[in-house]
Amino acid sequence: MYPSKNIIQNAVNSKDNTTLVAAVKAAGLVDTLQGPGPFTVFAPTNEAFAQLPPGTVETLLKPENKGQLTTVLTYHVVPGHLTTADLKNAVKEAGGQATFTTVQGEPLTITEKAGLSTSPIRKATPRASQSPMFCNRMASFMSSTKF
Repeated sequence: MYPSKNIIQNAVNSKDNTTLVAAVKAAGLVDTLQGPGPFTVFAPTNEAFAQLPPGTVETLLKPENKGQLTTVLTYHVVPGHLTTADLKNAVKEAGGQATFTTVQGEPLTITEKAGLSTSPIRKATPRASQSPMFCNRMASFMSSTKF
């Protein structure tokens, strides 16, 4: 990710987030994520989307499912500019997992699993009543830096 670029610019330039970019466009969230922020996005990667049941992405991208898609995507957005160091410290201080509040007002729990990736984010777990489909899948994270 490039610190001089905003979340959308970074996502558009990432070969691992092409499905996310299509979803953000379909949900009408481009302007929001380029807005005043700051935001941190726990961005589902193409790999995460590929692990969903067949047809899920295609169904979510349909105009009639814009509300559900927006709900799923905004579950992955936390207010504020969080760095890898911030996340590692929060997880360490909280004894192995840290909970943040999404822009939806829902809890998002982060855990670190050492040695799996350069990114410490490996699992985001919603409340049982939430229906985000990628929450237990791989995610990269992007934080707005220009705001």
